[in-house]
Amino acid sequence: MSPTAGQVIKCRAAVAWEAGKPLVIEEVEVAPPQANEVRLKILFTALCRTDVHFWEAKGQTPLFPRIFGHEAGGIVESVGEGVTELQPGDHVLPVFTGECGECLHCKSEESNMCDLLRINTDRGTMIIDGKTRFSKNGQPIYHFVGTSTFSEYTVVHTGCVAKINPAAPLDKVCILSCGICTGLGATLNVAKPKKGSSVAIFGLGAVGLAAAEGARLAGAARIIGVDLHSSRFEEAKKFGVSEFVNPKDHEKPVQEVIAEMTDGGVDRSVECTGSIQAMISAFECVHDGWGVAVLVGVPNKDDAFKTHPMNFLNERTLKGTFYGNYKPRTDLPSVVEKYLNKELELEKFITHSVSFSEINKAFDYMLKGQSIRCIIRMEE
Repeated sequence: MSPTAGQVIKCRAAVAWEAGKPLVIEEVEVAPPQANEVRLKILFTALCRTDVHFWEAKGQTPLFPRIFGHEAGGIVESVGEGVTELQPGDHVLPVFTGECGECLHCKSEESNMCDLLRINTDRGTMIIDGKTRFSKNGQPIYHFVGTSTFSEYTVVHTGCVAKINPAAPLDKVCILSCGICTGLGATLNVAKPKKGSSVAIFGLGAVGLAAAEGARLAGAARIIGVDLHSSRFEEAKKFGVSEFVNPKDHEKPVQEVIAEMTDGGVDRSVECTGSIQAMISAFECVHDGWGVAVLVGVPNKDDAFKTHPMNFLNERTLKGTFYGNYKPRTDLPSVVEKYLNKELELEKFITHSVSFSEINKAFDYMLKGQSIRCIIRMEE
């Protein structure tokens, strides 16, 4: 039993007091876990574009003060009532979505969209009692997507915690908590390109590069990167991208450019931008008869997807995916093993590393487009 089990822990957390303002390292109080919850000691966390998106609060429901962060690796400090599958000392990855194991989605082999623990960006409290586990001087501090990893200790629902091989370096595998699995799984689990096939990847940020990595692992012969920033092509070569198209360089729609390059269209495409035009292009650039397009990016709420029905009748398939169709507790441990077996390369995603006290530098790197993933070391 942990010596701190059942007690309030005082620790450092990076608190966002208001939208768009630098995070402030504060001493906060972290309450013990309640039923079906675990308290984790976070050792490494990373910054994802989603954290920045909700920190800026442009078009989202602002909820402050808040502790962001959802890509991380840590160790179980203590467990709440009813938790049997985890114990203090376990090495884990907290995940923004969960797997309760009981709902129809969890019992289905075809879905990872848990009814109870599916991502909820508006909720800033724990599910069981609607209260926060964070506070400062009696003032509650809100959670973010059930993880809040920009804190030395955090409390997470047990269904959102994947137990992994303790041999895995947490400063590397922590990035599997979100973006890398989202892109990787979109290709491997949903698009499922055959060996020797052609794949177009729309958007070469972290998720798109992970999708390209998935195409590389699947043995695709041609991986075509599509991005509005030509400067990204050089970096993308490390992930198997062999050809590059910038839609701004062409007068005709990019789907027509790709169709000409590939004798009628690519076998698979994966869209990782959230741009509705990119989504339409990704669908219309796949070959008739067998082409499959997979949508990963999150569109604006008022967007509408528009294409001619003949594109479907000509046997093109359009799919969507959430977190790469990985069930967090069931599937993440095997993805970690892929890394340990040297099948999956994670180091090339990690471009920067900062200490916890320098966390705002990670935001600067991302806002300037300089980083793919920046690791934040919790212990100075």
